[in-house]
Amino acid sequence: MSNSDDRRYRIGIDVGGTNTDAVVIDPTIRGVGVLAACKTPTTADVTEAIRRALREVLEVSKIPKDQIACVIIGTTSFINAVIERDARRLAKVAVIRLSKSFLRDIPPFSGFPIGLERICNGYLGYVDGGLAIDGSEEAPLDEDQVRKHCLEIKKRGITAIVVVGVFSPIDEVFQQESRVECILRQELPHIDVVVSHRVANIGFKERENASILNAAILQFARRTVKSFKAAVHDLELSCPLYLTQNDGTISECSHAAEFPIRTFSSGATNSMRGAAYLASANTDRQTATIVIDVGGTTTDVGVLEKTGFPRQAPSYVKIAGIGVNYSMPLLHSIGLGGGSIIRQSEGDGLTVGPDSVGHRLTSKSRAFGGSILTATDISVARGLSGIGSPKLVADITPETIDKIQEQIRRLLEQAVDAVKTSPEPLPVLLVGGGSIISNKTIKGASALTTPPYFDVANAVGAAISKVGGTVDIVQNTSNQSEKKAIDSAMDLAMERAVKAGACLDSLSIVEIESIPLQYVSNQVRTIVKAVGDLQGVGQEYYDDDNALQSDMDEASERELEKLDAKFEADHVIDIALYRPRVSFDEARGVDVWHINEIDLQFLSIGMYVLGCAGGGQPASTETMLKGHLREGHSMRVIDASSLRQSDKIYWGGHMGSPAVSVERLAATETVSAVHALMSYLGDTSFDAIMGLEIGGGNGLEPFLLGSSKYFDRPVIDADWMGRAFPTYHQTTLVAHESGQLTPCAIDSGSGNSVIMTRTSNDRDVDRILRASCTEMGSRVGMAARPTTADRVQRYGVLNTCSLAWRIGRCIELARQTNTLSTVAEAIVDEAGGPTAAKVLFRGKIVAVERRLHKGHSYGEVLISAHAETDTNTKITTKNIPAATHRQQSKPLAQDGHLRIPFKNENILAEHHPFPSPSPPASNNSTNNNNPPPPPPPTILVTVPDLIAVLDSGDGRALGVPEYKYGVSVVVLGITCSPRWVDVPKALELGGPAAFGFEGVEYRALGVYKGVRSVVEEFGTGGRC
Repeated sequence: MSNSDDRRYRIGIDVGGTNTDAVVIDPTIRGVGVLAACKTPTTADVTEAIRRALREVLEVSKIPKDQIACVIIGTTSFINAVIERDARRLAKVAVIRLSKSFLRDIPPFSGFPIGLERICNGYLGYVDGGLAIDGSEEAPLDEDQVRKHCLEIKKRGITAIVVVGVFSPIDEVFQQESRVECILRQELPHIDVVVSHRVANIGFKERENASILNAAILQFARRTVKSFKAAVHDLELSCPLYLTQNDGTISECSHAAEFPIRTFSSGATNSMRGAAYLASANTDRQTATIVIDVGGTTTDVGVLEKTGFPRQAPSYVKIAGIGVNYSMPLLHSIGLGGGSIIRQSEGDGLTVGPDSVGHRLTSKSRAFGGSILTATDISVARGLSGIGSPKLVADITPETIDKIQEQIRRLLEQAVDAVKTSPEPLPVLLVGGGSIISNKTIKGASALTTPPYFDVANAVGAAISKVGGTVDIVQNTSNQSEKKAIDSAMDLAMERAVKAGACLDSLSIVEIESIPLQYVSNQVRTIVKAVGDLQGVGQEYYDDDNALQSDMDEASERELEKLDAKFEADHVIDIALYRPRVSFDEARGVDVWHINEIDLQFLSIGMYVLGCAGGGQPASTETMLKGHLREGHSMRVIDASSLRQSDKIYWGGHMGSPAVSVERLAATETVSAVHALMSYLGDTSFDAIMGLEIGGGNGLEPFLLGSSKYFDRPVIDADWMGRAFPTYHQTTLVAHESGQLTPCAIDSGSGNSVIMTRTSNDRDVDRILRASCTEMGSRVGMAARPTTADRVQRYGVLNTCSLAWRIGRCIELARQTNTLSTVAEAIVDEAGGPTAAKVLFRGKIVAVERRLHKGHSYGEVLISAHAETDTNTKITTKNIPAATHRQQSKPLAQDGHLRIPFKNENILAEHHPFPSPSPPASNNSTNNNNPPPPPPPTILVTVPDLIAVLDSGDGRALGVPEYKYGVSVVVLGITCSPRWVDVPKALELGGPAAFGFEGVEYRALGVYKGVRSVVEEFGTGGRC
């Protein structure tokens, strides 16, 4: 038997839906060390496919088995079980939440597809505990409550439990989740326990979702890993077995069996890293590299950073429709592959894809005797593929070949441009079995390389994977500098990497991010990732584990499939045909808009756009309100014109840090604040509800108050900002009339209320309340002095709920109809047309700076212009309303960079054009070597006008926390309400000078045009 030092060969395996690939690599060889590669069809029994691939690659390579260092497998087996909602592979899960006062309003499994929820939802229990954002205990852990839940879990026969506490990832002192785990294992010795802080990071709901999925699939994961080990053992290999993870690192197989969710999306990472390795001799390691992976149906395009790891997606991702918060590569996918179907379009035009024959290529495409013309047939006709029969496609004319190649070239060039962060060309690597369809040149590529073994890049990427350690923590900077906090996180990340098996001498830091937390003193979120080479490995013998729990019976599975089918039929809507429900209210004598789940979805999306990068995400409150509707409660909206002059109107919203909201979830602090203020004022009732700000998370707060679960009052289609602003006094109410903020109340949601009875200065109210807010956990609900119908109608920004709804509908319609390229133009139309709103800029984020000052997140984002693209292409997809048949407009600025400073929300957009081209040299010129000076920057728009940054990939808004290098965006400007400019005090509160830009004069982007209300458009006109 060889010593571990003699073991140098690595075997990488990729288990795909169509083929299972295997390679042998000798990492000691300089350059490409692939010794053998093979491809075998994936069978229903994945173990058999692995066994065949291993056997074949060993036979070809002739390497001694005792010199194999390890086998590394990338697999989709675990994620497929979730996507397919396979009851045979998923277990019921009990969830124990740790928080004394919060988390009750949004239960676990909220947002799960109903079929998956029915399979996995087993039990919910609450235990006193949880932490505050500063690491202190919200409440001490109640161990007796844990033991009581054990009795119920045992009675139900549940074998998988998730423990999830508020701010558990920063719990270094109390270790509440771990203490609960110990009790559970004592009381229920044979169950699986998943503690959330070991699965994912900050973001309670997404961390809980990831933990639930992990727990549900644990037993299947163990069986699968056991079968992988059996395949290795059957071939008399005694080396360790590893599985690849989502971030490009590996996990020892027993660890992967306990955390299968970390392997869910490793395929794209393996492909990109494998491509870089295969082309290492021909690529510049000093620049980022674009990787194009062409499959049978789709093409994925991503960027490898200089570190050799893929650029990561900027925010939460979804798996099978469920939001989770683990690292994923940032990919741009298009419907182009080797099996893409070619069709005749209008006139003599031709289209390629997006539909495909997929795995049926060898039976359906013409080059293999089928009748369908595919992209692969064109490659066969060109004599480039080495597959199929050229005789069967000999009738394809050179003209047709040229047209198709031009289409493919254009699609690939657009995809490459979508992931670049500057117009400068970058090296491009082409891999994947479908890459034979590509052209030899692509605009935007400094070099186009198809490396050797391009069709097994995924397996190569698995074989060269590294070992990593990641840290995502919130640290206190009152007694240390931010640099010291980063250094501490780096040390911890490297410690974790070494513990996972990395060689200390090979460690490097590949990711550092430091994010100050808004409205929280001296707190910074630090994210660090360290990676290193796998250190010397020894032997690992096959362990014949006992078989685990038997499968669910087939009858139960069939019943669950019926539920899935019904859910899909009930919830898939044609957005273009959807109409909100507006009816005549006999009691008030006016039309009323009755809110449903679709309306909430539109409102939430639109409100985040109107947040202008601030205000926090409305998604948590959206989920809670959908729960109200499913419980039978109702919400309704009325126009401001419907108010009676005698009406008493309460208003308010949340105050505090969005970083707290992502852990404590939406709750009823604002409801409690309204009760506290009503008690102080002696009010027993009121007539209507209005929002403080339409932008961000506060936009949905009036719907919570107005819900029939609480006050059962109509929500007025208006607010006091028409957007989001960072402070309480920056409202159109204060701009037009002083003294209208007090008395007011704030409430912590945990039993603490504060009443502010009066003030001599409206500006002091926010400062005083925020001091109390910090002591109350950095998040409170606020209720302000009740107002009147006259003030709402004269000083309010009207029809803002309608505007948010229309913007959200635009974005969802664009997503449904594949017209995201013109979603900004659609929003412009809804916001009053091109005289009121404008597309300002298109580009990619190339730099983000953040700093914290007095609780606010200051900084700026820098966006670089896209390379020149065709902006005159008309979108004409069938089944889309005529209004969406629009052209992509030219933005106000088209080159250079756009600089957007922010204070929680975007303040202004300043365009810095590229320098003009140098004039032609002349014989008489004396300064030909001096480039012309760059043109001066131009401010395109400032507050109080709205500046929204949309993700080009999905059309949705980006907030300051989601600003991240490499994201492709479109910047939108909307003219503000006249309430912000018709008195001098309004601009003092909301103009550039209020944010420290004293020398910048406000100039309106356009002419404000009021938005038509939903009630007016879809109502009865006041008739019964």
